Amino acid sequence: MAQVPQTFLDGLAVRTWCGLALRALGRARAEIDAINVYPVADGDTGTNLYLTVESAATAVEAVFAGYETQPGYATQPAGPTLADAVRAMAHGALIGARGNSGTILAQLLRGMAQVLAADGAEPRCDGPALRLALRRAADSARQAVAHPVEGTVLTVASAAADAAERADGDCGTVARAAHEGARAALAATPAQLSVLARAGVVDAGGSGLVAVLGALVEACTGETVDTEPDRAAGTPDALPGPETDAEPDPDADTGACAAEDGGPAFEVIYLLEADDTAVARLRTRLDALGDSLVVVGGDGLWNVHVHVDDAGAAVEAGVEAGRPYRIRITHFGLGDVHTGGPRPPRERAQRAVVAVVPGQGLAELYTEAGATTVLARPGEPPASGELLAAVRRAHAREVVLLPNDAELRDTAAAAAEQARTEGVRVALIPTRSAVQGIAALAVSEPGRRFDEDVVQMTSAAGATRYGEVVVAEHRSWTTAGICQAGDVLGLIDGDVAVIGADVTTTAETVLDRMLQAGGELVTLVVGDEAPETVAAHLETRVRESYLAVDTAVYRGGHQGALLLIGVE
Repeated sequence: MAQVPQTFLDGLAVRTWCGLALRALGRARAEIDAINVYPVADGDTGTNLYLTVESAATAVEAVFAGYETQPGYATQPAGPTLADAVRAMAHGALIGARGNSGTILAQLLRGMAQVLAADGAEPRCDGPALRLALRRAADSARQAVAHPVEGTVLTVASAAADAAERADGDCGTVARAAHEGARAALAATPAQLSVLARAGVVDAGGSGLVAVLGALVEACTGETVDTEPDRAAGTPDALPGPETDAEPDPDADTGACAAEDGGPAFEVIYLLEADDTAVARLRTRLDALGDSLVVVGGDGLWNVHVHVDDAGAAVEAGVEAGRPYRIRITHFGLGDVHTGGPRPPRERAQRAVVAVVPGQGLAELYTEAGATTVLARPGEPPASGELLAAVRRAHAREVVLLPNDAELRDTAAAAAEQARTEGVRVALIPTRSAVQGIAALAVSEPGRRFDEDVVQMTSAAGATRYGEVVVAEHRSWTTAGICQAGDVLGLIDGDVAVIGADVTTTAETVLDRMLQAGGELVTLVVGDEAPETVAAHLETRVRESYLAVDTAVYRGGHQGALLLIGVE
């Protein structure tokens, strides 16, 4: 469907931009991954950018979905404001940022939001405001990188802002100028960074930014644009001589290792809740530990990215600064990608299980059972790209996918469909709770035929009733009546069955109701916020009141629910 031309940006245009950017990166992901040689040739820049934008788009869609449920929406069709949409876009990108490139893109979007959602900003963004937003984006991204290097996405972003500042007109005119400036700068990146020239490629992160800016042009004007670099501006086939080579001094600390220089073994990424003063100290600490340091964010929430040899020290530095979470540590592996040396191909496993889990304790339990896990923090469900990345990480010919959440079924289905196009045989078992996933995993036998194993796992999951105990966040109608904020809710198979005031009493009532239909095994997954005595109380209840029923207890960590209950 053709886009309706716009000469301004409003909330709906931001929504359109996110959707178009996601599709553009989806089309270009594999190509961008293939040209990823700097700062580390790990072939994931396209994927990281896609996952970052997917998180941004999901956050914007959530704002629109919330608006559409408000009373009177039908008579107020304007939708969320520009400020609401760009704030959501920036926040979504921040919490979902992946890799060096995704972290920088998150800061670019945050810089734009600082202008477009500022107090007193107009409800619609015109050309001059977009020029200012693009300049703030480029400058803030450069400031977030410990040691900026030319010939990278930072160069492309600055060129886009420079070109936008020379444009005079509406949003469409400014966006088109920024895109053309970015294309020209991207084509010139091999002349600035010799590792790109030797590989015969342009910068991968910059290529992704050109795609995002192309989507902005389409959102503003309805016109599709060419996202290929402008070859007239300079290519690997026509590089300037040494006199004009702008590559930084190889003896200088660039903050990102060139492919042939060797470098740290781990990439460490985490979200961090901390104040500005603590983050300033953290930057200094991490800068001494490694390279490729990028710290983005503000207002108490930050995304930290660094390459180090001592991953534990990088995480400890975050603990000293505040509260780190969603910690991701990636080992660059054999045939270190920093050296550009070939990595021996890894043999595919025959079969793997990929599961979404709500807490670190369950993640460890699933991992011990042989599954590849995706951690879903409370209020932060994984996107399809994250599930697809886990399927790829499992590196198997056959994969069983356990979403462990009814609301993730469509997301998991999208990931499964994409994995099938890549030659992986994927079976999606629609588990609605982590306890159903435990039951499915317990009967899995890799030696069985794939179809037979899927049938057995599906049967085990379906035979497991699931319950949970949570605390109500606000007053609302439920299937058990009206609850107030702070009430303890007991859910059975997804519906509220009990409203209580005490966690242990409510949990006992839920368990009794679940066991009325029979059962042989009770599984309890206890969250960090649950009372210490609740598991022992329920175990005693089962032992004294239900003959021949066994109980298994696990620690779930910070899993959102106080308690998960499975009966099979």
